[in-house]
Amino acid sequence: MENAGKSSILACLSGDDLHKIEPTIGFSIKAVLFEDCILDVKELGGGDKVRPYWDRYYQVFQGIIFVVCATDSEDKLQTVKEELFKAVRHHQLKGLPLLVLVSHQDAENARSAEEISQYLQLATELSNRQWLIKGCSINNKEGLSQIFAQFNEILLKNLDHDIEQRKNSPQHGGNRV
Repeated sequence: MENAGKSSILACLSGDDLHKIEPTIGFSIKAVLFEDCILDVKELGGGDKVRPYWDRYYQVFQGIIFVVCATDSEDKLQTVKEELFKAVRHHQLKGLPLLVLVSHQDAENARSAEEISQYLQLATELSNRQWLIKGCSINNKEGLSQIFAQFNEILLKNLDHDIEQRKNSPQHGGNRV
């Protein structure tokens, strides 16, 4: 969503200058280096004029990271809820792991990740997929890195599982049951 902190989070993780962040118009791709992998993150702009085109970028995603600002108004959170569930229900994103980042945790009047989770009804709406919700701040790079490392583990396990399923499928010469 617009002004949630997506670009700042990516800049923080990749060591870019946080003072030179520009809002994303359309999309951008950033490679974030971790110990065991490189995570290519496709950041989709969150503005009203960009959101209708999000689904054009969904192919080849292996996971979803959705950023919510902890200080958003009730009205904006309602829009967040609608857009999040519209996205995760899309057939190209079906079943993909989801990380919901609740940004700006260091701001005054910030809602906790638990409060956002309850407001968005994540436990009810996401019962058929792996998901995490974590609070974060760009002022805590180590915390952000730990959150992404945890999500990377999920992504890598899913990738291993997908590869194994393809190897064992009859279409790819695998064993038949």
